[in-house]
Amino acid sequence: MAETSTKRKQQQKQALIRLLIMAAILICINLLAFNFNFNIDLTKEKRFTLSQPTKTMLRNMKDVAVIDVYLKGTFPAGFKKLQEATQQKLRSFKEYAGNHIVFRFIDPFEGKSQEEKDKFFADMMEKGITGVSLHENGDESSSEKIIFPWAIVHYYGKEMAVNLLENHLGMSSLGKLNTSEALLEYKFANAINKLTNPDKKRVAYIMGNNESLGYNTIDALLSAARVYHLDTIDLRHSIGISRAYDAIIINKPKTAFSDTDKFKIDQYIMYGGHALWYIDALNASMDSFQRSEQFIAMDMGLNLDDMLFKYGVRINNDLIEDMQCEQIPLAQEGYVNSNGQPQLQLRDWMYFPVFTPGSHHPIVNNMGAILGKFVSSMDTIADPNITKTILLQSSNYSRVEASPVRVNLAMASHHMREEMFHNPYKPAAVLLEGKFSSIFRNHLAPAFIRVLRDSFKTPFKENCDTTNSMIVVSDGDMISNDFSRNGPYEMGYWQYSDATYANKNFFLNCLEYLTDHSGLLETRSKDLRLRLLDGGRVKNEKLQWRIINIGLPIVLVLIFASCYTFFRKRRYEKAPE
Repeated sequence: MAETSTKRKQQQKQALIRLLIMAAILICINLLAFNFNFNIDLTKEKRFTLSQPTKTMLRNMKDVAVIDVYLKGTFPAGFKKLQEATQQKLRSFKEYAGNHIVFRFIDPFEGKSQEEKDKFFADMMEKGITGVSLHENGDESSSEKIIFPWAIVHYYGKEMAVNLLENHLGMSSLGKLNTSEALLEYKFANAINKLTNPDKKRVAYIMGNNESLGYNTIDALLSAARVYHLDTIDLRHSIGISRAYDAIIINKPKTAFSDTDKFKIDQYIMYGGHALWYIDALNASMDSFQRSEQFIAMDMGLNLDDMLFKYGVRINNDLIEDMQCEQIPLAQEGYVNSNGQPQLQLRDWMYFPVFTPGSHHPIVNNMGAILGKFVSSMDTIADPNITKTILLQSSNYSRVEASPVRVNLAMASHHMREEMFHNPYKPAAVLLEGKFSSIFRNHLAPAFIRVLRDSFKTPFKENCDTTNSMIVVSDGDMISNDFSRNGPYEMGYWQYSDATYANKNFFLNCLEYLTDHSGLLETRSKDLRLRLLDGGRVKNEKLQWRIINIGLPIVLVLIFASCYTFFRKRRYEKAPE
């Protein structure tokens, strides 16, 4: 009896020791997991892995960035998913930045009086933050709730608002939320990077050839001025373009460039400067209809063909006609409204193509549709030293009409048939990268070259020493904005359909790619794909998978219980005496 008691105490002691050891192991594992996070990203598109430029930036942070996210509370499933994705992304940031990243999720209306809520609304409006209206349907009534899918990044005594929700035209709600999740890394990293580097890049807006400047470019200039030091340069009254400028913008010139002007631009590019071109090849605009219901679109005669050809692209003297287009208002004959004015009807206008970016280049990846107006097609030139990337192109139902083009308003009244649009995918925006060669190579007098070298101390350069880049867009109206009596509209806004296109994002992304070499723009190329279920298979195999999902776990539990009982009986049953 004493022996049995001693044996039982030893067993209890061993069990206690095992329990303590297991508890110690669990505590150690939790401490290690808390201090050393290690994740294995098994997704094909590496959605949970930060890009190398982002990791480098986070490791080099010198101050604490406080990020306030206004996504706390009860939301529909889609916004709840965006909330969780934002939290996961900021945790990933914290893994590399450590204590330099602090984030808080805030309910802006929790515990606040109506007066405090009104003040919060005013503060958000002042920062350019707008709310999203959500309709909640209850059992007996419905209510409206305003949420702010935004975050504010505070760093180095400054702050920047980050819009977490993408709202692309023609995209489903699920697609918008998926795109929003894909861009979270870029948006937060870009905000921290801009607050880290207070010195703005310098950009010059080129003048001297009747470039577009006024009410119709105010949004483009103000948008660029918020991010860059923006100057205007008149080519005809300047010796050259300073190399202090990181990029130049040439937007919708209307008069021919002289060889002197072209030389100034050429040498700026040869010395490493970047250029963003918005060029109209033909003289075509809606203002031409003020005199007549039709006009002839003729060559602008800008004298830039040879220069752009040397750099690797040619803007053709034609107009793209696309079935994927915007609408314009046309008066209906015989119909008047209550004010006695002609009744207007919106009709498709094939000269206003809507470009849906299909490239995975970071400039346009995950970007919404972009509106063009009287756009020409482009061809790329075979040059092994220059890499060409098509950023925008027409749809699969498009065609081109060579100059001279007769444009008549009556065309909008005609029904467009698919079989008539058989010249698809015409380039409208091209990125050129490489070591460009000067158009003036072997074309200058030796005496002029000596003057440049000895008197102006700027030797003539025949080629770029390093890889350079430029972007050519065959539409001079892509960064223009309309305006009314109340002031200018936003760039890309089309008042007749009340649609806002991504023209501004495209413009700013182009400038960022040309001027910012941190590599953060590469994070835009991350594409989170929607892997939707096959509707046909779901319908046909629904019963089969229900049986598997419900029955298989039960069968496995029964098998385990049977095996456990069988082996337990064999182990503890008494041997026959």
